[in-house]
Amino acid sequence: MYKPIVAVVGRPNVGKSTFFNRVCGKRISIVDDTPGVTRDRLYADANWQGYTFSLVDTGGIDRTSGDEFQNDIKQQALLAIQEADVIVFIVDGKSGLTTNDFEVSRILHKSNRPIVLVVNKLDNFEIENTYEFYNLGLGDPYPLSLAQGKGLGDILDEIVKHFKDIDLEKEDINAIKIAIVGRPNVGKSSLINRLVNRDRVVVSDIEGTTRDSVYVPFRYDRQDFALIDTAGLRKQKVVDNGTIESYSVLRTMSAIDDCDIALIVVDGGKDKITEQDVKVAGYVHESGKPSVIVVNKWDIKSKDKNSYLKMLQSELSFMSYFNVIFVSALTGEGLGQIMKQALISFQNASKRIQTSVLNDFLHEAILYFEPQARSGNRAKIKYITQTSTNPPTFIIFVNDAKLINFSYKRYLENKLRESVDFSGTPIKLVFKGKGDE
Repeated sequence: MYKPIVAVVGRPNVGKSTFFNRVCGKRISIVDDTPGVTRDRLYADANWQGYTFSLVDTGGIDRTSGDEFQNDIKQQALLAIQEADVIVFIVDGKSGLTTNDFEVSRILHKSNRPIVLVVNKLDNFEIENTYEFYNLGLGDPYPLSLAQGKGLGDILDEIVKHFKDIDLEKEDINAIKIAIVGRPNVGKSSLINRLVNRDRVVVSDIEGTTRDSVYVPFRYDRQDFALIDTAGLRKQKVVDNGTIESYSVLRTMSAIDDCDIALIVVDGGKDKITEQDVKVAGYVHESGKPSVIVVNKWDIKSKDKNSYLKMLQSELSFMSYFNVIFVSALTGEGLGQIMKQALISFQNASKRIQTSVLNDFLHEAILYFEPQARSGNRAKIKYITQTSTNPPTFIIFVNDAKLINFSYKRYLENKLRESVDFSGTPIKLVFKGKGDE
């Protein structure tokens, strides 16, 4: 089933992100009193009266703003309008009509899309405050008080009423989600723009440009993907709790949790990766996600790949299975390998191994090296089976799980990786003793 797209537009600080969060039922879009907080488009699913649709939050359009990002914000809003099946135009009932409202309405008149005009901030539901918005020529304005929770149902009813004109039987896209993660200013957004061959996300040299996680539809080798551009993860000590940036970090971590594959982007212009690079990779590893280390900016200076690989192996010893590619978003060098390597990691994470093959491996591994005795007791390993994929997870049944130490667990993992190609993905070995649930 096709999910209709509903774009939320308007000038800054009229309540677009609050509306977005209320409809989606959770805090997805950043809400702050600072105009211009939402820069890129932000997508989430919403449900009303049996309909499921994609809601899109956009940055505020402000022709008088001195914000250097305003042109980019406007372009992203225009793209959202082009993609949308229905547009929700939110205005501020307290401050009344502004030149920016007329600017947005001018754009919407050209869109040839159904418009739902919403007058927000009517905390006492002053219907008379909606009358002046008829001047926009966009039909009846719907009163709304998000603070009081009044009027939202009528607006949602009007939105879904327009779905009857949409072919909802169109095939839905079953996309594999790829999160692009890393420190600020390593070139994540530039990589996405190169991959999709158009300016889809805001790019600048200022650290922290991307605050929201942005989903970018993308097709490769007859498979649908969604590239997720995320805010750069900074050191925790420079991210104050409660600030816009702290929410961005939480959102990036959430994007890692939700993704199918992570591309961990590092700055190849430096001789070494940083402590924060290691922490980003560590979070991907602990989340059980397949990944690729993408060394960007490899064009900056000539370096020895073997030396760089040795450095990575040392710094990322906890994920010795990593796949790595060297690229330049600036020149395009190596970009053709990104999706190939991403698919290899994902396919390896999706492997399911027959129980008979696993037990043949286990038998050989034990014959070569038995677990050491502890306090006169020796572990007796019985058999192994795979319980799930993404990441591949295996249960090994043993008489007493406490008798298996860390070194032997690592030994079995290494032997399993020698038998099966699990490059690019973590695997989990779970030991269960007699009586363990």
